[in-house]
Amino acid sequence: MSLCFSNACSASSLKHQRNKSGFFFGFINQIQVNSVPYAFPSFSLYLSQPLKFKNERLNPIIASTTRVVKATPKSLFRDKDPKDINILVVGSTGYIGKFVVKELVNRGFSVIAIARERSGIRGKNSKQETLNQLEGANVCFSDVTSLDTLEKSIHNLEVSIDVVVSCLASRNGGIKDSWKIDYEATRNSLIAGRNFGASHFVLLSAICVQKPLLEFQRAKLKLEADLVKEAEKDDGFTYSIVRPTAFFKSLGGQVELVKNGKPYVMFGDGKLCACKPISEQNLASYISDCVLSADKINKILPIGGPGKALTPLEQGEMLFKLLGKEPKFLKVPIGIMDFAIGALDFLVKIFPSVEDAAEFGKIGRYYAVESMLAYDPETGQYSADRTPSYGTETLEDFFEKVLREGMAGQELGEQTIF
Repeated sequence: MSLCFSNACSASSLKHQRNKSGFFFGFINQIQVNSVPYAFPSFSLYLSQPLKFKNERLNPIIASTTRVVKATPKSLFRDKDPKDINILVVGSTGYIGKFVVKELVNRGFSVIAIARERSGIRGKNSKQETLNQLEGANVCFSDVTSLDTLEKSIHNLEVSIDVVVSCLASRNGGIKDSWKIDYEATRNSLIAGRNFGASHFVLLSAICVQKPLLEFQRAKLKLEADLVKEAEKDDGFTYSIVRPTAFFKSLGGQVELVKNGKPYVMFGDGKLCACKPISEQNLASYISDCVLSADKINKILPIGGPGKALTPLEQGEMLFKLLGKEPKFLKVPIGIMDFAIGALDFLVKIFPSVEDAAEFGKIGRYYAVESMLAYDPETGQYSADRTPSYGTETLEDFFEKVLREGMAGQELGEQTIF
């Protein structure tokens, strides 16, 4: 079933399996997760019966025939006035998706957001709350995990699609969920978008796919490869693949703990990794730039926030300085994580149901030791200098805000690992 409303829009109706593994550390906070290859059957992006569309701002009407629109030449939609450019956003109720929808609406685009009937962390938001949250967009309640359902929902809108923007990401980074969302659901949005006229696809990926050791990274890479192949076989189709570094909220989980006198927890000496964190608003602005910017066509775009790259040690020192407190750190040997992961990998052979718990351990370790910066596979080194910066909001600005206002609206939900 699909329902469409012409004033707001958001992410798909995925049914997530919430993994409640009582996982090894009781202390530290959360880790931002995204996902990518599973041997998935290849199929044509096009259906067989091209039909006509109204190329206008959305006015949802129940239609009676299946319609397919071939992609328009890549320059055509970029010549339109923004109000005449129909942008389909999937993952629109997610953390970044909400900001992307708002930014696109503010820029005057006609935004069609696909949303689950129950959105938000663990489906806490009702339809009306979703409509209020995505004010200004045209909300269509549907299910991106079902291609047939998604296409029927778009079909009922009776408009063509110019651009698809995907902010879909696995809720928890689990193996099945990663393939279901980061690859299959995102590919569904590519196929449906193409079948209804889209000639450009903007994908929110992740910078960590440069060194893929995790299942969600492989799923994301497979989808990226599909986009490249589609552009190679059809010069009327283009893509922009955005690979951001760490989000602010993924680094804010310890603010309240430190404020309340707890030590700042880090692995090793706190210098094992670094990142150039970017705010949700700055990232949403960059993703929105990709809709019309010719210099972002058919490119993989790593992007970070302003300022120098920061290690966990530097992030902790910044937080203590803002609080006017003497730094107090808890340094956890990385070997503890290695031991826990080894134990979980052993248990998976006996109890396959704990495979996600083992994967969560690997995700945690990855973010503890790998930098979220541009990676040079030839040298095996991460480079802050090669990681572009964008925006004006800094991590220090974010910490100051959280110290004043708390983490409301920044919850990681099922993305919380520790």
